[in-house]
Amino acid sequence: MVESAASGQALAASGSQSQHTPGSEAVPPLLAIDAVDVFYGPIQALFGVSVSVGEGETVVVLGGNASGKSTTVKTALGLVKPRAGSVTFRGERIDGTPTHDVIGLGFGSIPEGRRVFVEMSVADNIRLGAYTRRRAEKGDLAADLDAVYEMFPRLAERRNQTAGTLSGGEQQMLAMARAFMRKPKLLCIDEPSMGLSPLMVERVYETLGTWQKAGLTMLIVEQNAMMALGLAHRGYVLRQGHVIIEGLAADLLEDDTVRLAYLGG
Repeated sequence: MVESAASGQALAASGSQSQHTPGSEAVPPLLAIDAVDVFYGPIQALFGVSVSVGEGETVVVLGGNASGKSTTVKTALGLVKPRAGSVTFRGERIDGTPTHDVIGLGFGSIPEGRRVFVEMSVADNIRLGAYTRRRAEKGDLAADLDAVYEMFPRLAERRNQTAGTLSGGEQQMLAMARAFMRKPKLLCIDEPSMGLSPLMVERVYETLGTWQKAGLTMLIVEQNAMMALGLAHRGYVLRQGHVIIEGLAADLLEDDTVRLAYLGG
């Protein structure tokens, strides 16, 4: 996997990304999760959690196991419904909206554990990412597919293999390629570094950095604080379902609580 100019050009050509300065207070957030309480049965997972993502911004949600970070992104995607609070996208409330309709609004997802279709070919997995773009010109889809194979040459080599025969790192590439084909307005990424070698983690974040430069808006849930904060504009730290720290990514890297919990002091 290499940082490819093709990925930036293809994303920029989609016309779905704003060119405003990330974090500008004059621009309302693209996504706003506001004071949500979320339960799994009788167990409360989130307590008044608020997270916002501006258009063109990269925001990271950090936390350990059972901190509520994955529940936060599931709330954004409509996979869980808050009992209190609200979720808005472009100013319109979407909490309670079925996930397939949320995806139709322009959300993309790279889920924890990749969740590729193991019995399907690599090529078919990638094409499935464009299923909401059925009205797109065939030439546009073909150009995007070419860009994917340029970004991820290993997938090009293995395009006819079944996805279940790929390594964990290759499956992560495949999940990213599938998400790229979606051309999302907001990409939600759950634990992109989980289970990967340090070298593969670096390659994953190189690609995310290329997408960021092209203007893609991203909400990343992650335990690898160093890599995530090195990429993000802003961040939130969750503990037991509560936001305990939030701020600019550069400031969080210097925060003693964050450093002791995630960066080794």
